[in-house]
Amino acid sequence: MGGQQSVPEDLEQSVEVLSTVSDDIVHREDTPLFAAEIGSELQKQFAILPGGRGINGSPVMVFPEFPAFSELEEEEVQSVLGYLTSVPSVAASGEGFILVIDRRLDRWAAVRATLLRIAGSFPGNLHLVLVLRPNTLFQRTLSDFLFKFNKDEFKMKVVMLSSVTELHAYIDPGQLTTELGGTQEYCHESWISHRTAIEAFALMVKTTAQTLQAFGTELAETELPNDAEATTSLLQTHSLKKDTMKEDLQVALSQGGRLLECINEPLQTDPDYSMTYDELENLATVQRLMGQLDETETAFDDFWERHRTKLEQCLQLRHFEQHFREVRSQLDATSERLSGFSEVSVNPAHAEHVLRELSGHESKACDILDHALSLASEGDRLIENSHYAEDSIRPKCSELRVVCDEISSTLRSKKNLLLRAMELHHSLEKASRWCEEGIFLLASQPVDRCQSQDGAEAALQELERYLDTASLHTLADRSAICCQFEGVLTIQLRDFVERVFQKQTSVQEMFEKRRVSLKKLAAKQTRPVQPVAPRPEVKSPLSSPNQQRKERRYSADNVICKKAESPVHNGGTRHASLSEEEENLAVLRRHVMNELLETERAYVEELLCVLEGYAAEMDNPTMAHLIPNTLLSKKDVLFGNMSEIYQFHKRTFLKELEAYTDCPELVGRCFLERMKDLQIYEAYCQNKPRSESLWRQCSDCAFFQECQKKLEHKLGLDSYLLKPVQRITKYQLLLKELLKYSKGCDGCDDLQEALTSILGILKAVNDSMHLIAITGYEGNLSELGRLLMQGSFSVWTEHKKGHAKVKDLARFKPMQRHLFLHEKALLFCKRREENGEGYEKAPSYSFKHSLSMSAVGITENAKGDNKKFEIWCNSRDEVFIVQAPNPEIKTSWVNEIRKVLTQQLQACREASQQKSSDPVSPSQTSNNTTISLSPFRSNGQKNQKKQEEKKVEPSTISEVNSSPKYKGWNKASLSVDASEENDGYSSGEDPMNSDPEDDIGKKLAPGKYTVVADCEKAGPQELSVKSGDMVQLIREGEEGQWFVKNLRTSKDGWVAAANLLSLISESKSSQSLSSSDGSVSGNLSTSSSCSETYTSYSDIKP
Repeated sequence: MGGQQSVPEDLEQSVEVLSTVSDDIVHREDTPLFAAEIGSELQKQFAILPGGRGINGSPVMVFPEFPAFSELEEEEVQSVLGYLTSVPSVAASGEGFILVIDRRLDRWAAVRATLLRIAGSFPGNLHLVLVLRPNTLFQRTLSDFLFKFNKDEFKMKVVMLSSVTELHAYIDPGQLTTELGGTQEYCHESWISHRTAIEAFALMVKTTAQTLQAFGTELAETELPNDAEATTSLLQTHSLKKDTMKEDLQVALSQGGRLLECINEPLQTDPDYSMTYDELENLATVQRLMGQLDETETAFDDFWERHRTKLEQCLQLRHFEQHFREVRSQLDATSERLSGFSEVSVNPAHAEHVLRELSGHESKACDILDHALSLASEGDRLIENSHYAEDSIRPKCSELRVVCDEISSTLRSKKNLLLRAMELHHSLEKASRWCEEGIFLLASQPVDRCQSQDGAEAALQELERYLDTASLHTLADRSAICCQFEGVLTIQLRDFVERVFQKQTSVQEMFEKRRVSLKKLAAKQTRPVQPVAPRPEVKSPLSSPNQQRKERRYSADNVICKKAESPVHNGGTRHASLSEEEENLAVLRRHVMNELLETERAYVEELLCVLEGYAAEMDNPTMAHLIPNTLLSKKDVLFGNMSEIYQFHKRTFLKELEAYTDCPELVGRCFLERMKDLQIYEAYCQNKPRSESLWRQCSDCAFFQECQKKLEHKLGLDSYLLKPVQRITKYQLLLKELLKYSKGCDGCDDLQEALTSILGILKAVNDSMHLIAITGYEGNLSELGRLLMQGSFSVWTEHKKGHAKVKDLARFKPMQRHLFLHEKALLFCKRREENGEGYEKAPSYSFKHSLSMSAVGITENAKGDNKKFEIWCNSRDEVFIVQAPNPEIKTSWVNEIRKVLTQQLQACREASQQKSSDPVSPSQTSNNTTISLSPFRSNGQKNQKKQEEKKVEPSTISEVNSSPKYKGWNKASLSVDASEENDGYSSGEDPMNSDPEDDIGKKLAPGKYTVVADCEKAGPQELSVKSGDMVQLIREGEEGQWFVKNLRTSKDGWVAAANLLSLISESKSSQSLSSSDGSVSGNLSTSSSCSETYTSYSDIKP
């Protein structure tokens, strides 16, 4: 059996809603009653529901004058009151009922009995009971007196009224009937009739919904038959049931229409008629049912159309499969008959007979092949029409075509072999006939005639003439015949060929003997004897020696020419191959560019669609009633700066991208020019969590559903609000593709720079998303400068009090902290649990601590762990040991902090240089060149001011023998155990803390140095050195270049001074770098555990 299909969600949802709405009308858990069931009780009219409402919206139930109220059965009263309380909506019933008991013509005893009965049996919530007390003086006085004593036993709020005027103070006259002094017209008969009709209609709708559900389930669970007849029968059965269902729907719709006319009848007769609340609820209920019926009918029609299409496709499939089986059997029979035809023939007559039969079979086979190919084409049409069984049809179509090709090929092959066999037979037959005619010629020559010279010459000429016809009738080469007719040569034919060749040889020998005899006879008759030269053999001109020499020479010349041409040819091939490769890359670039432009245009259209279809509709007065209160005045929150993004892409970016259509490798320039504009996405992404939260609150409101319906969008607004985030991330993927196909092109560098910039924007967006999640920071985060990096680390803290080092709260386990590195401060935060969904799952960070970047220093390696580093301040009074997840993250953070400190140091130096009028110049000694590493005052200047005596003296760098682990001009990594307190530098005068560009002239001097890292030259005039080489700095040139000689290779060249600082170390017998005053406060170890510590300029006091 075939597969099943599922009931579509739209039909299932429509039927479920339809059933639910009808349930609300025809069934309540408390009172499963219908007006038709208690019609006689309702006709007594001892309690009515005219449809009025109190001031607070409570339904008004009236108990008219009914002297026999006390004689009513309890069940009768319970049924009527239970039914009446179920008529108003749940919301209205929840406010509680207001009962108006009219007993103006009755006695106090009846009033008391009525109140007690209502208090004990009323099934709904009671808000207020208003009693119009008896009008007679005695009964009024009696009721006033006794009510005060008996009101507690009623257990409900009862108000005794003397007249309808007092009643109007509690209920508006427009909500009361004329009997109670109001203006509302009420007909009890009409009310009962309307309720009965509405309940009957609701019951019909419920039944229709259940029937639709059952029929839809039946259709969905129906398995597709495996034969055409059953499929046709099933299609007819389902079509009849569908027509019945359509009739039921039409009947329900017709009844609903009549019911609406009945409800609206007062409005048609009196346009100023004001409907009661109950009438309005009835009208809304019927309209809702009608609308739901329409939607259900549409959903059912769509589902039926898909079901019918599938059944029709199933029928087409069964016909196709049936025809396939028939055609396949015919093809098998044709192939089998074809295999019975032998391509081998015994004689020409047999070959002709087989060929005639094969031709007849070919005409029949062609009809079958045409039928099969037509069936395959029919299968292709089914596939083109999106047939559900494409995976079953396609292999059958392929199989038919393959079998047809095989049969056609076999037919051609057999026919070709038979034709060649006939050709061989005719050739053999012709050769054999020539032999027989030759023998007959030899036998027919009379001996007596050959005795004379003339007779012998005539006979000889006759033989010569016959021999001249040999080339036209005989077989020339046995091997050529075997090769030519190899496919048809059977053993019998080979024997026949051999016999024919033997016969030809015998006949030719006989002719040769006769020629010799005839020549002798002709020679004997001649007087005097004159020798006759033998007739020269006719040779082909191609066999002459001169001609052969010419051919050999021509052949040799051709070989030489080919050899001479071959390099050119190969070069041309390489050039063609290179051009082909470039063309392929150009095609790929154009493909990526087309994708960029097409997706950009689609993106712009989607943004416009959202702005016009949703954002603009929020300002549309006709849609205002659909907008929930939580969404009012929140358009900027929901859409962020999407309008600004749209304007930029529509007016600027798309047009500029289109300008690079023909040169996609240069599109990087467009991105670079608009990189600042693309930063508008940062604001959008920062607003996304707020937008997501607002959407989550209002996603089910009617406004969004109506907008989506108008736009005919399959996806909701939230999917389109995500488009800008997806777009900014898409650019880097497209740029990567373009860069991959643009190596060596003009715009390659621009593409790389554009890619780097886009990735920078994405990083900034990601960082900002974390930044806005920080809570508890009292200052302004924007004052801390640009956010450079952020990430999670394990952190230990240590505080030094006097000379004792104490761990913070004896903390041995690390604290988990999320660090935010700004240009001016480093924040320590605690990451909180992630809650919510979507963007609301973003973590939050509680602020814990901050360090000003103007007061910190770093130690690159701590505790012998390559993932740890130290951040400290106030001369290590407070130390933070930070452990990164891996060494790579640690290295990136250390480099970034070092960059910040270096920039601060540079700013400090510039400020100090402006104050200092006589900067220190380098001084030289006999063998050592001493260079000042600090731009500040020397020792002599320090002695002039006592307040500068606490300055930390600079350290000396001794020779570093550790081997570099990488190539390049970067400084070799140094490490230290952070537990050794004095191993790190705490002064800004530390040479490793100084800015390289500012200290180039002071750090470097002519002399010999040892290279500690490999460096390949980047230009023709630059020098290449390897680790361990001894180099000599000769002189300093322009633009920060030094002329350097490699003493090992005796080569010289120029090297950038900034690179020399990280490339060379001092020679043991050469110079050392020390401070200007020559004093040393601490030395770095010569082992590889030497630490490299950076500090800020705050620890340096000029």
